[in-house]
Amino acid sequence: MNRVKRKTCVITGAALGIGRACALRLAEEGARIAAFDVLDDDGAALVAALAAQGAEARYWHVDVSNEAQVKAAMDEAAAHFGSIDVLVNNAGISGANKPTHEITEAEWDRVQAVNVKGVFFCSKHAIPHMKRAGQGSIVNLSSIYGLVGGPDVPPYHAAKGAVRLMAKTDAMIYAPDRIRVNSIHPGYIWTPMVENHLRNSGATDLDAAKKQVGSVHPLGHVGEPDDIAWGVVYLASDESKFMTGSELVIDGGYTAR
Repeated sequence: MNRVKRKTCVITGAALGIGRACALRLAEEGARIAAFDVLDDDGAALVAALAAQGAEARYWHVDVSNEAQVKAAMDEAAAHFGSIDVLVNNAGISGANKPTHEITEAEWDRVQAVNVKGVFFCSKHAIPHMKRAGQGSIVNLSSIYGLVGGPDVPPYHAAKGAVRLMAKTDAMIYAPDRIRVNSIHPGYIWTPMVENHLRNSGATDLDAAKKQVGSVHPLGHVGEPDDIAWGVVYLASDESKFMTGSELVIDGGYTAR
């Protein structure tokens, strides 16, 4: 119950899916939650659920592709809670599912703005607070497609590869400040983003599509948001104090092939 006691955890894309699971599990382990998202109703519902469990939590409307919004919210969260100890860079979109030669510049740029610049902006404006605290942990949510390729969603795959190497670079830069930076690489996790991706890929029977996607994992099924959230708890906690620049792969065996 106290694995991250009194640590302030900023979670982007916190309102739904993996981000929401991270908020709930970190709060159960004693964290204070700063939830960033653009889904205000869902963000408010999350904070209400956390408060009902006795957790300290507050929601900020933040478009992570907007640096001014990120800086303002990060500074407000640090002032409100007294510190920023953990950053979970979870916000992301899947984007256009087209072959590379059919993708427009705007479609490409939108994915990079959220999935890459968002990680950059949030890390940039959390790190000064962590440096003042003398330590910190940043967790970048990448993907199996930050490790291997796939014949779909090229902007998403490019972005997740970038996020993986951003974690390694920042891990080396900020190790002297005792700021650890790691990436997590989920397989297919049953979230609204994956559901929307399957619909946009032409799936009309979601149950059948879920089974089909699950079958490409050696364990035979898709994952749940909690499967990733517990990995985040580990990287946020002092249990992982000798771990930085690493990749935590939680993928049902997908990349073992």
